[in-house]
Amino acid sequence: MEKDNNMTYDQAIAQVETIVKELEQTEALSMELYRQKADEAKKLLDFCMKQLDAYSSEK
Repeated sequence: MEKDNNMTYDQAIAQVETIVKELEQTEALSMELYRQKADEAKKLLDFCMKQLDAYSSEK
């Protein structure tokens, strides 16, 4: 995940969806690449959770 202070929730979710599609479409994926993609997706999902928490606390 690139460090982008202007990333939105929607952009992060779109990146997660792209990663999932890549993982689903690739049959022979090295464990290292799989781990990198999974780590990237986790960081993006953590970002999304923080965005949702911030939104919830505003209400």
